This record gives sequence, structure tokens and C-alpha cells, in this order.
Amino acid sequence: MKAKFLIAITAICTIQSIFLHAQEKSTDSSATVRIPFEGYDLTWINGQNRQTDFPLTLKDKNNETVITGVAYVDSYYNYDFNRPKDNTHTISSAIGRSNEFTINMASIGLETNYKNIIGRLWLQFGQMGSIIQDLDGTVNHGKNTSVGNLKYIREASAGYHFDVMHGLNFEAGIFMSYIGLESYVLGENWNYQRSLVCDFTPFYFQGARIQAYPSKKFKTEVWVLNGWQTYNSWNSGLGLGISNYYRPNENLQLVANFYLNGKDTRNNPEIRRFHHDHSVVARYYKNKESKGLSQAAFSINNHYGFQSGGGLKAKENFMIGTSIANRLWFNQNKLALSLRADAITNPGAYLAFSPSPVADNDFNEAISEGEDLKMFQGTATLDFMPNQFITFRLEYGFRKSNIPYFAGSGGTTSPDGWIDTPIENWRPDLRKSDSRITFAVMFRL
Repeated sequence: MKAKFLIAITAICTIQSIFLHAQEKSTDSSATVRIPFEGYDLTWINGQNRQTDFPLTLKDKNNETVITGVAYVDSYYNYDFNRPKDNTHTISSAIGRSNEFTINMASIGLETNYKNIIGRLWLQFGQMGSIIQDLDGTVNHGKNTSVGNLKYIREASAGYHFDVMHGLNFEAGIFMSYIGLESYVLGENWNYQRSLVCDFTPFYFQGARIQAYPSKKFKTEVWVLNGWQTYNSWNSGLGLGISNYYRPNENLQLVANFYLNGKDTRNNPEIRRFHHDHSVVARYYKNKESKGLSQAAFSINNHYGFQSGGGLKAKENFMIGTSIANRLWFNQNKLALSLRADAITNPGAYLAFSPSPVADNDFNEAISEGEDLKMFQGTATLDFMPNQFITFRLEYGFRKSNIPYFAGSGGTTSPDGWIDTPIENWRPDLRKSDSRITFAVMFRL
């Protein structure tokens, strides 16, 4: 115990020394502020905001930005060809309803980097909170916590920026996940439905991070986290994260992310989770003034992870998958066509969505009998973007699984599709494939 205490004190003193040294440099009036990725056009990258203008900006008398407002609305109509009677589209964190118009996310927020202060508060409302945040079981770990207190916060953090190297940031709060290529905000992605590998991995974390920019072209981050997509922790330990971005120029992005030491199983801290993903995003053609093909790019995102310990073996509880996408822009980047194929296998199904609240179903039986979950998804997306603030999106998607997993016409809720109807001996209608057409409108300032 004494040794652990001394190690903790030494670590705190070391970090304090680093930050004091950084602060001394950052207050040096003769120091030149260097900006990472300065001059790069990154609006084309899968998972990035394509805005270049931010009209909701307040500036001081010296024309320095004090605060920037954020407004985002994402609405969609989805048609599932299986036509589930409960209008519930399953196995997706992006699309939750069928044959209905739905507000997926309505979000407002403020952010600032004024005088080296980092502040961010984005609020959210809409369907995605019911699919993602409502399922966080860690809010039941003890008292003084609930999902109702936190689910409407999309992101909230406070921190400080030091003008050393090309920048050094320290922040604590609720953040969007660093794992995976695609964004939690669907308007930033090339496709509306996320890839399987990104859908099976986290969208938010609560914790603290240090972001360091040793050069204009490289960023590295170290994270301390409560857990794998959790507000609180499942056990007594914390997870660790590492994220690395390298952009040698504006046409290429290389990323490697790691999640380590995750104790993410209720009442079993001996089970440890590891996850890694890496991605390559490259733009291989650019002529933004062209009325024909004006831009072209591809992305590759690979994932591997596992759980082990506490009676589990990594060879029986792992996830491996990939996603490959290609996007073509036309007519001065006002039109775009994105094609994507992705596949995943998840023995043990420890990252898989539950297809139904009714536990007696074909999927759970198959997993209990030792079947390995394997899935494929193909997606085609057409975007119309008259300006940088709005996107009209039409998308077709097809998914296939080796075991019954997707909602059939009988639905996955109850015999008549309503949650208050008695279940008795009814079983959810699960199918091995589904297909859909989705129309979405996304606005952002």
C-alpha cells in the first residue's frame, strides 16, 4: 500500500512539474503560437465536420473569438423492408424506428478556447439517447447517479491549453469516443448508418485526457476513463486509452487507437478488455471547381479486441472486423456518392446489441449453444449538399447475419407490438437479413 501511495505522489508531482513548465512557456509573450494541422483542408475526411464557416460566433474588441455557438438537427424517415409491426428497427445505434419520421438528434451548444481556456457544453435530445445512453447500466452502481442527469449532455468538458510544441491540452468531462473512425454525429460521416465496427464500439466516455501536438502533423492523446461507453465504472478500476493521429499532408490521415485494462463486467473485475482500431483515410483526387468529378477519397477502418480473465478466454471472446468505403464528390462537392462494405465477427457476442428485451429468442439460444456471431453490411449513400450547413441524404442498406438477429414482420417487442402487452409464451420474430431505405435531412450551424 505504501509503495502504491509513493508511486501516486510521484506521478502527481511529475505531472504538476510538466504543467508548470508548460504554463511558464505558454505565458512567454515572445513565444510564437503554432497551430497543429494549420492550413489543412480536413472537411472531406470521414467522421469530420465539413463546416468552414461558423456564423454563431461572438468576438471581443480585438476580434478574438470568445465563444462559438453550435446548432444541429438530424431527422430521418426509414423504411425497413421486413416491416416489423412494432415499427422498431433493431441492431443499430443510428436508426431506431421504421416507417416513421423521427428526430434523431437535436443539439445546441457552446464552446470556447478564449485566453487558453477550453470549455465545451453541447446538449442533445432525440431518439439516439434512447438507443445509446439509456442502456448504460453503470448508473445503477450505487447512489447519487442516474442516466436522467447525464443523457442530455452530448459533450461537456473544462480544461486548459498550453502554447508549447504545437499545443498541449488538459481536459476533464464527458467526451465523444476516440475509438473508431466514424463520428457520433451522423452528419459528419459519409454514410448515415455507421459501419458495424463503429456501431459495436463506444460513442462516449467520461474521464480526463491529455492531448499533445509534438509537431504540426502529429497528435497523441492519453485518456483515463470510467469505462467502456459508461458514465460510471462497473468495478473499482479505471480504463486507459491512447489515440494517435498522423497527417503528413491534407490528403492523408493515419490513426491508431487503443483501449486498455477495461474492467467492464459487472461484479467481475478480473475480466479485462482490450481494443484496438486503426484507419487510413486518403483523398486521391481533388478539383473542387469541377462541374463533374470534383473530389474522391477512400477510408479503411480495422478493429480487433478481446476479453479475458475471470473465467473467460480471449479465443472465445473477441471481436474482429473491417470497414472499407469509397466516396466520390461531384459538381463542386455539392453531390456525393458513398459505397461501403463492412464485416464483423464477435464470438461471445460481448459487444453485440441485444435484438429484443424478451430474453427467450433465437439469437440468445444460438449464442448459448456456442455459435459465433458473424455479420456483413453493404451501404450506398447519395448526398445533396447545396451549402456547408445542410445535407439531404438518401441511403440503401443491406445486412446479413449467420444467426437470426434482425427484426422480422412480427417485431421484437410483444405479440401486438406494444410494450405493455403481456408476453406469455410469445417469441420475437428474428431474421438473418434485412434491408432498408432511409431519407435524412441534417442541418448544422
